[in-house]
Amino acid sequence: MIIDGEGCVLGRLASITSKNLLEGEEVVIINAEKIMLTGNKDWAYAKYKQRVDRASISNPRDLGPKYPRRPDDIFRRTVRGMLPFKKAKGKTAYKGLKAFVGVPAEYADAELTAVPEAEYKDLKKGIELGEISKLLGATF
Repeated sequence: MIIDGEGCVLGRLASITSKNLLEGEEVVIINAEKIMLTGNKDWAYAKYKQRVDRASISNPRDLGPKYPRRPDDIFRRTVRGMLPFKKAKGKTAYKGLKAFVGVPAEYADAELTAVPEAEYKDLKKGIELGEISKLLGATF
């Protein structure tokens, strides 16, 4: 199943993707930088910046947990949070997910699956995942 992420809402697309992964399908997401986050730009940036800068209270120089900055990795991490990742079923399902920035050559002429439930329709506020990633300092 190959899905174009352009114009889709992050949470809706991630939940549909996680359900398909748990059913045993392999899912490929292209144009991950064009997936939309709903809400205010300042709120979204603050949320993801806090995750990237997170450190332990007891050890502020701690090096983890790592949180991604690239849009394809942010999408993969969002899907991972919707899977039972600590169980074998969730780990094998997660391995079936691929996300790409842009359209790779191998998927350029592939047939895309439409996901009308995840489309960004008439919502007042929103920002693309690529813009958030650039604000966080990602290069892609």
